[in-house]
Amino acid sequence: MTASPRPFSRGWLLASCVPALLVLGMAATVPSTPSGSPHAGMPSMPGMAGMADMAGASQDPSPDPSQEPARGLAAEQGGYRLKIGTTDTPAGRPLSVRFAITGPDGSPVTDFAVHQTRKLHFYAIRTDLTGYQHLHPDMADDGTWTAGLAALTPGTWRLYTDFIPNTGPHKGREFVLSRTVAVPGEAAPVPLPAPADRTTVDGYTVALHAEPMAGAHQLTATVSQDGRPVTDLQPYLDSYAHLSAFHEGDQALAHLHPANAVNGDHGGPTLTFQALLPEPGNWRVFLQFQTAGRVHTAQLTLHID
Repeated sequence: MTASPRPFSRGWLLASCVPALLVLGMAATVPSTPSGSPHAGMPSMPGMAGMADMAGASQDPSPDPSQEPARGLAAEQGGYRLKIGTTDTPAGRPLSVRFAITGPDGSPVTDFAVHQTRKLHFYAIRTDLTGYQHLHPDMADDGTWTAGLAALTPGTWRLYTDFIPNTGPHKGREFVLSRTVAVPGEAAPVPLPAPADRTTVDGYTVALHAEPMAGAHQLTATVSQDGRPVTDLQPYLDSYAHLSAFHEGDQALAHLHPANAVNGDHGGPTLTFQALLPEPGNWRVFLQFQTAGRVHTAQLTLHID
């Protein structure tokens, strides 16, 4: 990868699919749920192979999620809470994560709006910003979701849920709730790759460029193959790309889609984003796009002053 000749500016506007992301990191996983925990009363989740619910973690929920900066690091916001079933966290093999979103009345939410063709988006990433997974789980009638994760390596992972309630006091508002979980074993942290303006995946080269604009900053991604512009991108989640960015250090999440109009299988070569990455430092970017029915995930590091 070639080092980027121009760093990105702080304070990018995100005119995208994220009207409000959330604040506050979570504590480490605990082996069991204490009695009297605020997590008591979650629907029974028998047979789950996976994650432990972190009861008793310190939180500072706000009654109005629109007042919170874009970070996506809280387990509770606006009365909505992410609850994950309690069991072991195996390393090195696939697992099913069962979870529920409870509403302000404490009951599991079962009515979600469809956004980007799905009722809920689920992300997983390790503390060192490796192992990125973006899934679309299924929900049972009782509001229990099941996400099938690929094998996780030892270390601390953060799990995110992105959804829009279709009823209740915050109907139509997007939430991103998350929790951390610990996978046992000796963790081997991977150093964050140096900032770069291009990368290659599955034979495709993706180049990112910042173009300052009055009142906003524009991010463009250009896709090519063997030196030729790619013009056959297919719609993926109602758009020609999906971009997720995680901040080094606290794993704050930003995600967005290009503004390009969708016109069948004719996307590319250039995709235009309006972006707000609110904190300085390094952000690990995962750009997903689809060709010939296959989703490709390009990864690179961006630096913001």
